[in-house]
Amino acid sequence: MQHAFSIDLEDWFHVYNLTSVIPQHSWEHRESRVEKNVGKLLDILETHSTKATFFILGWIARKHPALIREVAERGHEIASHGMMHELVYEMTPDEFRAEMIEAKELIEDVSGVQVNGFRASNFSITRGSLWALEILAEVGFKYDTSIFPFERRRYGISGTPRRPHRRRLSNGMSIVEIPPSVVSVAGLILPVAGGGYFRLLPYGITRWAIQRIEGEARPFCFYIHPWELDPEQPRMRGIDPVSKFLHYQNLRRTEPRLLKILSDFEFGTYHEVAELL
Repeated sequence: MQHAFSIDLEDWFHVYNLTSVIPQHSWEHRESRVEKNVGKLLDILETHSTKATFFILGWIARKHPALIREVAERGHEIASHGMMHELVYEMTPDEFRAEMIEAKELIEDVSGVQVNGFRASNFSITRGSLWALEILAEVGFKYDTSIFPFERRRYGISGTPRRPHRRRLSNGMSIVEIPPSVVSVAGLILPVAGGGYFRLLPYGITRWAIQRIEGEARPFCFYIHPWELDPEQPRMRGIDPVSKFLHYQNLRRTEPRLLKILSDFEFGTYHEVAELL
């Protein structure tokens, strides 16, 4: 079975866990490491003959247009991660619509390809911000991958479908929803989709989870960030111990684990998953 591989294309200082010490107005003055890290990811994917979906932050597209063009020219899907890494439920519908249009148009202009997919910062389409799906459909997105079927303090909607599905909307439109992957263990939902879960859980658990998901005839929908392959990134002081652990733990293990997962399983783009629905 072919699974779906994605990269949230953002820099190390865009991460939510660092917002307490890295305000948005300071981004322009931070050391950018995204070109090097994305270059490493592109080479790894090419070595494994894998095409992925890059959910691109509009801020990055504006700052590094040549990088976005390279991603597109190397045959990967171009999708949107919004403009400024804002949480959806902290925006008004009008603010969200304006950001979606701005980011989509910018990324399309820079890359030269149509953008069909969206992923919200920190999976922040929740019960209180489901209105965002109607806006996404209205401005031209074909699929979304922002609803985690597992509830945490900042994201997720428990009880939502675990497999990709077409969602009918109250405005008469529809959108394909591709949820990040979870598995059920003894009645509990375990997130295994990538990112911090990929770094913090032993690789054996990830491999077991993918095999279990395959047994349920659904694709494993994976995500990772370029900064997670960068153990030499700046270490920020003043963040709380939990955020520090979640951001920096096991950074040196990400690349070898990534090589394993790409060798053990077959991946493609999120667009390919959406096209089946």
